[in-house]
Amino acid sequence: MTDYSQDARVALMHRWLRNDLQLGEYAFAPASADASFRRYFRISLNGETRIVMDAPPDKEDTHPFVGIARLFLQLGLHVPEILAQNETDGFLLLSDLGSTDYLRRLNDNSEPQLYGAALTALLKLQICPLPAAYPFPPYNKTLLLNEMGLFTEWYLGRHLHIELNDQQQAMFDHLFELLADNALQQPQVVVHRDYHSRNLMVSEPNPGVLDFQDAVIGPVTYDLVSLLRDCYIAWPRSHVEQRVADYHRDAIAAGILSGVDFAQFLRWFDLMGVQRHLKATGIFARLNYRDGKAGYLPDIPRTMGYVKEVASRYTELADFAAFIAELEQRGERYLAVQP
Repeated sequence: MTDYSQDARVALMHRWLRNDLQLGEYAFAPASADASFRRYFRISLNGETRIVMDAPPDKEDTHPFVGIARLFLQLGLHVPEILAQNETDGFLLLSDLGSTDYLRRLNDNSEPQLYGAALTALLKLQICPLPAAYPFPPYNKTLLLNEMGLFTEWYLGRHLHIELNDQQQAMFDHLFELLADNALQQPQVVVHRDYHSRNLMVSEPNPGVLDFQDAVIGPVTYDLVSLLRDCYIAWPRSHVEQRVADYHRDAIAAGILSGVDFAQFLRWFDLMGVQRHLKATGIFARLNYRDGKAGYLPDIPRTMGYVKEVASRYTELADFAAFIAELEQRGERYLAVQP
């Protein structure tokens, strides 16, 4: 069990809860941490539980979380309610959506109900008009390119110690342009940006939605990729394609898509997945080397597996597929996790 007796942030949090909010006596335990500097604690009092977000103000800004949470509640999404906030010190008191995320419950039997609910909630998010109440930043070309640059910098460069030659660099420049253009040509909607099994909670109503503070206006397939090509759990391609087809049908009926046939939509989805998984692979490597968080390294083979599978299907990705094949010829370790 973690000892928080010397944790200055935890001591400050207790002073806020007891002195400012006057909560009295409560039980206290860690709830979760994420890939950022945020931490979450669960407090129990009077038979009920609440979540406290610890977001050090010199590293994290709580304003996006608060603004988006209030907007998403208005849209009918099940997100935490803001019960109290301390902007100066970086604390939020939130309603508790429970401790069981989708990843813990997903299996062949539960998948239809859980993903059905998740896709219904996603459509609800995407149907909303682009809100003036909260100024979502655009998922623009600069951001898309910078994200993919994490792959060459942190995964290839830092993790695999590969220095690209001029030909390889030109190939990646072309690939990144192609993937960014694919994202920008899609209908632009509100994008959660991390809509996957660790941020969806099994709750009532289902799902509870967490970790939405980085939401943007961006490509319609992005959150669908996050959900169906999850970095933490994989499904057979035939199963994923059926879910994509179901979403495509429902998005047309909801007015989110117009004049986009399934072949075009599937291409958008596949190439969007390559962009997201290049980014995720780079982030997982960076979390290890920069932040000392090695727990995401075992997920790299899954994200690289997605990239490899899609690259083999599209002629415009042939050079990239050849690059991956060359890595594999040097040894499987190049696509898996090194110690």
